Amino acid sequence: MYASQDDIITLYTADALVVADRDGDGVPDDAAITRALRSASAEIDGYVGVRYDLPLADPHDILTQYCVDIALYRLAGSSSTMTEELRQRYEDAMAALKRIAKGEMRLTIAPVAGEDPKDGGPNPLTIGGPARLFSRDKMRGL
Repeated sequence: MYASQDDIITLYTADALVVADRDGDGVPDDAAITRALRSASAEIDGYVGVRYDLPLADPHDILTQYCVDIALYRLAGSSSTMTEELRQRYEDAMAALKRIAKGEMRLTIAPVAGEDPKDGGPNPLTIGGPARLFSRDKMRGL
């Protein structure tokens, strides 16, 4: 998973967990939070996996943010705890994930230990063919 309940508290304080109070007793439902974070992580994998090998060795911090925003949105659902801010953060996270999948946005991910970051990239395209018939040297003086 890209985030935990502690990440939600770190990013938005414990008050953000009010969306996970399923039975109205004032205590967030830990199982619901875990399900929402797992679901959000799986959705992130669907977008990130288009461009990056999964699982990521060292997930980018922004993915934690997106995971929390998606999970809180899902926890709020259509309840009275849904706010415009939750909806906007969810839409922003989804838009960013779509940009990552399209290659319009890149994650700065550290190379795997022991790997040369310069080695393993695509090889340059080399095309061969006959010598040029018309070049500056051959055309000089004409």
